[in-house]
Amino acid sequence: MRVTTKGQVTIPLALREKAGIVAGSEVEFFEEGRRLYLRKVQAVGRGEALVGQMAGRGSVGMSTDEIMKLTRGER
Repeated sequence: MRVTTKGQVTIPLALREKAGIVAGSEVEFFEEGRRLYLRKVQAVGRGEALVGQMAGRGSVGMSTDEIMKLTRGER
């Protein structure tokens, strides 16, 4: 496998399929001793990203139990 002048290489199809690497996948390189490794970065799901953005932003002065009663229609 040859490295281009831009530092690019082509990952063989069989290895991409095995690793689940598709167009747009994020990958990272890391080094251990004299070896260089490439691995797929675990993508953050939409829900996880949304929770991360919203965490700590609530301003409701209610307990979790009070909120759960409201969502269940209890009084």
